[in-house]
Amino acid sequence: MSVEPLETAEGAEHAACRQLNVFLENQVGQLLRVTRLLDSEPIRILGLSIEGKVDCAVLRLLVDDPDAAYDVCVGARIPVSQSEILVVELPPGKRGIITVCSALIAGEVNINYAYSAWATQASTPCLAIQVDPLTQAARILAAKKFRVLDQHEL
Repeated sequence: MSVEPLETAEGAEHAACRQLNVFLENQVGQLLRVTRLLDSEPIRILGLSIEGKVDCAVLRLLVDDPDAAYDVCVGARIPVSQSEILVVELPPGKRGIITVCSALIAGEVNINYAYSAWATQASTPCLAIQVDPLTQAARILAAKKFRVLDQHEL
């Protein structure tokens, strides 16, 4: 039986990026181990977030080449998954995060988590956000004239 990825009749109607979710033991040196593995390849880490618990941690990574980073983790036997997030370029000024969050809240979109990223070739500040529902959030941000990046723009 072939294990091909599932396809839908239509492609995604919004820009989105893929994030790696790396599952680590909560021990000294685990973050360094993963970053050194990725550094051995032409992979740029653009943003990261760590959620630690007593015995484990979830490292969320935004990288410029999620396929290569995923393969590196799998090759090193590091548990990893991928998920879809929105990466929003922050407008100039000190209220960028406030304006993004306000737009989403006004549209009744739940922000599950967020972290900062430098996700463009021009190194402009961005916000990586995991929201529910994703499609609605992308539409709201686009309607408010925010720039939502696609994976190829990283």
